[in-house]
Amino acid sequence: MPRGTIALAGMCLLALASQADAAAREYQLDPVHTRIAFQVDHAGFSRAIGTFSGATGTLVFDPDDWTTATLSVAVPLDSLDLGDAEWRERVLDRSFLDAGAQPTARFTSTRVEPTGEGTARVFGELSLRGTTREVALDVTLNALKRHPLTFRRTAGFSATGTLVRQDFGMTAWERLVGAEVTLQIEAEAIRGRADGATEDEDEATPTPDRENDDAAQE
Repeated sequence: MPRGTIALAGMCLLALASQADAAAREYQLDPVHTRIAFQVDHAGFSRAIGTFSGATGTLVFDPDDWTTATLSVAVPLDSLDLGDAEWRERVLDRSFLDAGAQPTARFTSTRVEPTGEGTARVFGELSLRGTTREVALDVTLNALKRHPLTFRRTAGFSATGTLVRQDFGMTAWERLVGAEVTLQIEAEAIRGRADGATEDEDEATPTPDRENDDAAQE
């Protein structure tokens, strides 16, 4: 193959790679509007509910190619809310979360498998209580648009998953507390600027929602 043709082909490949990289944008989790709820059987009487808040992390996401997405999240365990201070302290102690020794739970995605229009299964490693296990989350993209108040590009997701608490060393009270824990996650992530976009570029990108708002005001 002539050198000129090889060089041209190489330039085309680099251009395509650059376009693919440009499509994936970096977002930062919004700790105020991200919340993790869990349910677990309580002696057969009810499905006890607890929540964690204050999660932080980074999402790299291209809505046209979910397979390239990556997610890294840190959850402060002391944000646990169970509606009762004494019960909260029992769950945070060594019998369950052992938050004194391991104060942060971490999730790092390993692969993403699209499952439909705006949905995917996200596989990742959950590190909790000094143990790391694979967890799968079924994720739905609710919206990717400019926020009506902050005018920042924002992605909103809902996710569900399950884990077995004994897999993470929580073996206490097996007759009282169920083994399977159901997760319900609501998350918002705000477009970052570390990907090279300036504030003007980020805010100048038109969206149907913003245009509709402007038309309504007129």
